Amino acid sequence: MNPNKALWEKGDFTRVAQSMRRSGESLVKGLGITKGMRVLDLGCGDGTTALPEAMLGAEVLGVDIASNLVEAGNKRAREAGLTNCKFQQGDAGDLHELKDKSFDLVVSIFGAMFAPKPFDVAKEMVRVSRSGARIVMGNWIPNDPTLVAQILKISSAYSPPPPEGFISPMTWGIESNVIERFAAAGIPSEHIGFARQTYTFEFAGSPAKFLEAFRKFYGPTMNAFEAAERAGRAEDLQEELEKLFNAQNASTDKNTTTIPATFLCVTVQVS
Repeated sequence: MNPNKALWEKGDFTRVAQSMRRSGESLVKGLGITKGMRVLDLGCGDGTTALPEAMLGAEVLGVDIASNLVEAGNKRAREAGLTNCKFQQGDAGDLHELKDKSFDLVVSIFGAMFAPKPFDVAKEMVRVSRSGARIVMGNWIPNDPTLVAQILKISSAYSPPPPEGFISPMTWGIESNVIERFAAAGIPSEHIGFARQTYTFEFAGSPAKFLEAFRKFYGPTMNAFEAAERAGRAEDLQEELEKLFNAQNASTDKNTTTIPATFLCVTVQVS
């Protein structure tokens, strides 16, 4: 099986995505979506940004490599009565089923960054964008002190070394890499903009319960715990992550967890 597909079909990311809904809606409100706009939401999960895009009147296609998340997204769209939001399975690095110049806006929030071939991802996003379209990516930033970058950093210390040729998804959070990848797809650097923004996780439970959701349902954390258990270090990993979640929690209510995380927002203008 495709390792990236296996990673995101592992567990149930929808359980973590529930904590991301409000920030997803807020982010989408800033995208300038208008009725009838054709939007591709790439690495869409179960629709944290795709559904809000459709609610603003866009014709939305969500593409994700994980079949369980595609199924969950279609179910959420049906339940919301959205006939203008469809989900299908696909690989961000090979969108052969999508025609050239099909979309007015391509969005990928913490999605396409995890595909293993970043130059192919940039090329495909540009290929399916019509002239005058925008591409908007949200990417976690390597070594950033906030939540997700630290979860992935801590987890990697307990995981086996990656295979030869592996390119870390976190490299999408480095501006020079983003410029290089889109340049190879024909986008001049002056058409690429960057801003650091905040995405807030809101969970109805304690930080310990929120960590439990990551341990049980988030593929990268699940893999790290499996490796740590084999090495007899699972307690150490649990302790490090508990410390992180407690330190990052901004909520004063012991029954809720609120954790802001910094990400790199990339905006590409396609000519």
